[in-house]
Amino acid sequence: MSLSIVKSVLPGGVMEIAPRGEIDVDTAYEVREAIAEVLAKGRPSRIELNMRLVTFIDSVGISAMVAGFQTAEVSGVKLVVTEPSRFVHRQLWVTGLLGLFGAPEPYFAGAATPTPEVLPGA
Repeated sequence: MSLSIVKSVLPGGVMEIAPRGEIDVDTAYEVREAIAEVLAKGRPSRIELNMRLVTFIDSVGISAMVAGFQTAEVSGVKLVVTEPSRFVHRQLWVTGLLGLFGAPEPYFAGAATPTPEVLPGA
């Protein structure tokens, strides 16, 4: 499977980078390049790496994310992961890097906005 990356401007000067597919030894450089390109064009208030559509990530892909985080940090820009797929969430948790990327909750397809829990007698 290949990797495609969509970049979008969100409100507040936030740049979203949304990879789709597999981030592995063959495609990890694309993530690094996408982050570097965003930083070369300006200084967004934040970069959100939306990982909802990433089906697989290996150690080289994780390394590319860390490199992107470091590049953004040197530029004074915060990089966070949003909506990680369950697989990505698990990989970040296992490697101890979940907190580095803002400790995002995993994305569950079809999940609605959480509703408040109703307690008996309330």
